[in-house]
Amino acid sequence: MVKIRLKRMGMKKEPFYRIVVTDSRNPRDGRFIEEIGYYNPVSEPVQLKVNTERAQYWLSVGAQPTETAGALIKKALPKAEA
Repeated sequence: MVKIRLKRMGMKKEPFYRIVVTDSRNPRDGRFIEEIGYYNPVSEPVQLKVNTERAQYWLSVGAQPTETAGALIKKALPKAEA
């Protein structure tokens, strides 16, 4: 199954996440199909950038977002439409 989830990057105690599309059998920080955005919770203000076009495409073909990735995509979608 194809999933949309977060890939952790950054230094110890300074996480930075990339929003990626990957096979559910791959490890969290392993191989991925496509990177569709990033999320930096440490910066002030919080940085969130999602390629909404690609996110909508992957959701339309059946990719399942994790709970956190789904919330971030939902947060980014209204910004693109406004």
